[in-house]
Amino acid sequence: MPDVLSQDAIDALMKSISSGTSIEEISAKADEYAKLKVYDFKRPDKFSKDQLRAIQMIHESFARQMTTVLSTLIRSIVSAEIASVEQLAYEEFVNYMVQPTVIGLIEMHPFEGSMLMEINPALVFTIIDRMLGGRGTFSGNVRELTDIEKTVIERVIMRILELLEDSWSTVVDVRFRFESMESNPFFVQICSPSDMVLVVIMKLRVSDVEGMVSLCFPYFLIEPIMDRLSSQQWFASTSHKADDEMRTWLNKSVMQIKMPMAMELGHTVLSLADVYALQVGDVIRLDELKDSHIDVRVGNQVRFKARPGTLNGNNAVEITQVLSQDVPLIDAEALKGDNK
Repeated sequence: MPDVLSQDAIDALMKSISSGTSIEEISAKADEYAKLKVYDFKRPDKFSKDQLRAIQMIHESFARQMTTVLSTLIRSIVSAEIASVEQLAYEEFVNYMVQPTVIGLIEMHPFEGSMLMEINPALVFTIIDRMLGGRGTFSGNVRELTDIEKTVIERVIMRILELLEDSWSTVVDVRFRFESMESNPFFVQICSPSDMVLVVIMKLRVSDVEGMVSLCFPYFLIEPIMDRLSSQQWFASTSHKADDEMRTWLNKSVMQIKMPMAMELGHTVLSLADVYALQVGDVIRLDELKDSHIDVRVGNQVRFKARPGTLNGNNAVEITQVLSQDVPLIDAEALKGDNK
């Protein structure tokens, strides 16, 4: 028998006892009641547990990035963690918000619609005070933002949206664009009051001030990507993204390697006595004509043919032919010879 029963189950059991039902039958009914789950058909669940878990994973990555980036941006200790991921009616979410507050209306491309980000005023004023040179304190006086304060906090929100984009990129390619800012939650209508929304609540701490940051996504906005919201998909995408990032990093690192490059105007053979006897103004005859295309070496391999000339008073060459790139730039046999 379960430890906790609902009031309806208790009433049904008391009725069974008064009617003379046996203990075994009462126990069986209690187990049956315990398996029942209340379901409100006016507010059907739109997201499965696995989808909610995937969304939480996405935003846990987002919270970790916020901790690092905001600490650098506002030059103060910042910590962020996910408090909850819930699905509820939009009307309930609006009633949950304080007034006045700071609400950013965010377009979510390429989807048709907007989501919103609500930041607790205590956090907003703390961040503004810190970015304007203060100690990052909150006086406790909540008011609407001035134009300068709005500009400052908009910059912070746009930086946060870049991090949110990066976290969502593991699942879908989406672009978040700041649209406008509101202080009264009842003036923001991203969907009808009865529509279900996904709400991600983050606990953010800046210096000694703690508050909540809420992200609200209407169901119709996320519905096109519901099939991609699973923990398995998230893990697979994260692994693939890590491989792509490593490949990009390796390509970038290789491209930054410096290689010696030389243009050979021609060749000749002189005795040591002739070299020793050279004077200023002497001319050395090479085995190439003046109109011949010269070799351009990268490392110890000839990679290009070029025509010599000048550019802006400097010696220069014009590439006329790209030779085969099948030959490695570094001669392995030559390296062996050098190591002997």
